[in-house]
Amino acid sequence: MQTSRHSSRSDVPVNDSIVSRGSEMKDFKRMFEEVSLENSRLQSQLQETQRTVSQTRADLDKATQRQERFSDCSALLELEKKERRLLERRVAELEDELKVLGDLRADNQRLKDENGALIRVISKLSK
Repeated sequence: MQTSRHSSRSDVPVNDSIVSRGSEMKDFKRMFEEVSLENSRLQSQLQETQRTVSQTRADLDKATQRQERFSDCSALLELEKKERRLLERRVAELEDELKVLGDLRADNQRLKDENGALIRVISKLSK
């Protein structure tokens, strides 16, 4: 009778283990499918995030380049303004020098004329 008890005990665990293994297999399969779906979803989300990051980086690069160009343009514009003011001052100085030069030429001509007149007077007096 012990043998039969022993057999019946071994039958119960074997049957339970088969049922248990079957449900574990189904659980593992279900968990694997769930994890695979979650993995696929996360990969898609990661790719979308990477695209967003790439686009944002590209936008940032463009904005930075625009800012650099604007900064360069502002610096060039400021430099051009300074150069223009410097050139305008130089032109004004040269115009003043031209006026002085014109006055000096007129004075020089007047002195030449006076010198010529004095030479004539002296030559008449020495005769």
